[in-house]
Amino acid sequence: PRQCLVLGGEACRWQLIEQIYSYTPSCHIFNHYGPTETTVGVLTYPINQVALQTKPPQQEIVPIGHPIANTQVYLLNTDLQPVPIGVPGELYIGGASVARGYLNRPQLTAERFLSNPFGQQWEQTLSESMPLGATLYKTGDLARYRLDGTVDFLGRADHQVKIRGYRIELGEIESAIRQHSMVQEAVVIVRTAQSGNNRLVAYIVPKKQSNLTVSALRDVLKERLPDYMVPAAFVLLKTLPLTPNGKLDRQALPAPELTQSERESPFVAPITEAEQTLAKIWAETLGVEKIGIHDNFFELGGDSILSIQIVARANQAGLKLTPKQVFENQTVAELAAVANTHQAIQAEQGLVVGNVPLTPIQHWFFEQALPDAHHWNQSILLKVHQPLELRQLEQAVQLLLEHHDVLRLRFVHQDTGWQQYVADPDPITPLTKIDLSAVAEAEQSAAISKAAAKLQSSLSLASGPLICVAYFDLGINRPGRLLLIIHHLAIDGVSWRILLEDLQIAQQQLSQGSAIQLPPKTTSFQYWAAQLCQYGQSETLRQELDYWLSKSHQSAVPVDFPEGDNTLAKADTVCVTLSKTETQALLKEVPTAYKTQINDVLLTAIVQAFGQWTGKYSLLIDLEGHGREDLFEDVDLSRTVGWFTTIFPVILNLEQPDNPGDALKTIKEQLREIPNRGIGYGALRYLSGQDSITWQQQAELRFNYLGQTDQALQQSSLFASAHEPTGAGRSLKGTRCYLIDIDGIVADGQLSVTWTYSKAVHQPTTIETLAKNFIKALRSLITHCQSPEAGGYTPSDFSEANLDQQELDQFLAKLKGKS
Repeated sequence: PRQCLVLGGEACRWQLIEQIYSYTPSCHIFNHYGPTETTVGVLTYPINQVALQTKPPQQEIVPIGHPIANTQVYLLNTDLQPVPIGVPGELYIGGASVARGYLNRPQLTAERFLSNPFGQQWEQTLSESMPLGATLYKTGDLARYRLDGTVDFLGRADHQVKIRGYRIELGEIESAIRQHSMVQEAVVIVRTAQSGNNRLVAYIVPKKQSNLTVSALRDVLKERLPDYMVPAAFVLLKTLPLTPNGKLDRQALPAPELTQSERESPFVAPITEAEQTLAKIWAETLGVEKIGIHDNFFELGGDSILSIQIVARANQAGLKLTPKQVFENQTVAELAAVANTHQAIQAEQGLVVGNVPLTPIQHWFFEQALPDAHHWNQSILLKVHQPLELRQLEQAVQLLLEHHDVLRLRFVHQDTGWQQYVADPDPITPLTKIDLSAVAEAEQSAAISKAAAKLQSSLSLASGPLICVAYFDLGINRPGRLLLIIHHLAIDGVSWRILLEDLQIAQQQLSQGSAIQLPPKTTSFQYWAAQLCQYGQSETLRQELDYWLSKSHQSAVPVDFPEGDNTLAKADTVCVTLSKTETQALLKEVPTAYKTQINDVLLTAIVQAFGQWTGKYSLLIDLEGHGREDLFEDVDLSRTVGWFTTIFPVILNLEQPDNPGDALKTIKEQLREIPNRGIGYGALRYLSGQDSITWQQQAELRFNYLGQTDQALQQSSLFASAHEPTGAGRSLKGTRCYLIDIDGIVADGQLSVTWTYSKAVHQPTTIETLAKNFIKALRSLITHCQSPEAGGYTPSDFSEANLDQQELDQFLAKLKGKS
């Protein structure tokens, strides 16, 4: 009798064929391919001894052959166009055996079953609505045609991944590993850590009685593969986990332990109580699984805004720190060593009321002379996972008003200008319940937006309040919405994080029947403003005057319509984004190369993009900072709510814009030259009393990086972000201060950069091209920083050495030569 063997279910390797023929040389073997959605087998490749002997020497996978009768096979690109012979494409199957879809899963059916643009309409039908052959099934497998029409299976499309900016085929890595004489089987997958970083993990089954070691295998792979294709972790297994059907169970592959070899420096676990506390805080704030005492805060994705959160949480845990200490001591070991070395700051814990001097940013606001100054807000809409009792919510809001005095600010205009003061708590809580439970679910989003738009213009600077809270009841079994609107004069990005944390604490304590106990207050906004006024008239600050007066620049931003109105009513936006993988690389891989922070990279890309537009790689731009600088020993602003933002001009010049490394180092050094991160500019301009000073040309561009917002709600079981529109936060009657506003933020693990402009001044295509060139430049910088040749230091890394870039490069070259 004739022996036949049909193989299917997994990619078939020639190594298996050799084993079978060693047992039964006369067996006829068929490699059968086909998913369940096409009634299993649809392509077949007959195998014999001749095929085994004539296969290409480097080919590991057996072809899947030709389609059977009444089956069509198409290899298509991402535009659903056929690919040429020899070019990889995704495998689509049509014909009589294609199913009609998934039962009760219309969305998945629409994703995987497509209308067939190539095949004929078959006369025989399964139903009147779906002719046979009218549908293509999208397999998700990659394949290519040989010259004779044979189809080669290349692997899953989702096994082609991107790591550190490089496109990688996991099968290539697996093949390289299997070539090792001690390896029986190997699988490589991509694992996403809690931090969001993607890394390659190899699972190895060694041959019996072999003494395979990970270090030896890694060394071999470094010779065979580029650095970016060498797995970050190796896991040795006795067998690979299989499903009941005998297929590889990728979900059952165990997570690897982080080893010292996966880090830039050896992992050293925290030992002291201070190190353990800081490591835990860093891990939770940065979203990193394990923190060693020598890990660098900024290379793990930290930034100046997150440093404030680190300080606040450390202070609550009993470790007294300042943001300045985080910048000067960037590892857990260094930071733990200086914790508690500064005197604990005793902030006023009682009710704060009375007059408050205007801060520089508040002076700047009133300088705009806006027609509707009361309507210039920030707001946030939250999805409420649990029903809120209105009485408890009212108690929580009232406590926030008492605890955070800036929410009780009032503003009056007198002959001498605008004045502000903190009022006593109002017995009427600014809370409204809006019942939309009777509104049809499809119409609730519009109803929320309509009510929110009306509330946006309801605040009053003179009589208050500066905050409005609205709870939207959407009915049983539907999460409600909680809207918070606060005038910008009393809030900023860092403050929202503090306020939301306190609101969650208060709500949880009330729901449990406990007394509300919020974290201790830090320095009041009132005291900070008074200290800042004194600082504005100090001799120390006056020494910065020459630096700020030198910020002159001649070039202007080109415009399409010189006479156009630059008003909020004419404003429009263009938004560009990085993928989550690219964002994680920007946050956690890029900083290592040149010891940069995210602003250095974003601003380098901005200068490059504007240079492409104008032909000039010199840019005057106003930067926004968080403004909570360590100016005074008796001030701690880590949990203080208010508007602390600084705005200051900087001129950025690129002499070698096409060299990514030089460009990054140049912008980094220009930003490091700014004294005290720019807080002195506003203090000199508005608080020094030197009205005779003539300030230089006003910048026409503004840039603000708002930081990573994911941490604000990531640990909340009560609230999540909601996405219904909440109306215009600012009156449309106002005039815009800048021709182009650029705002960057990381939300849901993804960087988005919004470019705001006036449609009456610029054509949409102008700004769209500018934004696309920016994201293209940013991707180029990321890719460069991930490359092996990237890396280097700049003078600010060794500030006490007092060297310029050329002297530093020469010194480092000598050190390298000696080593």
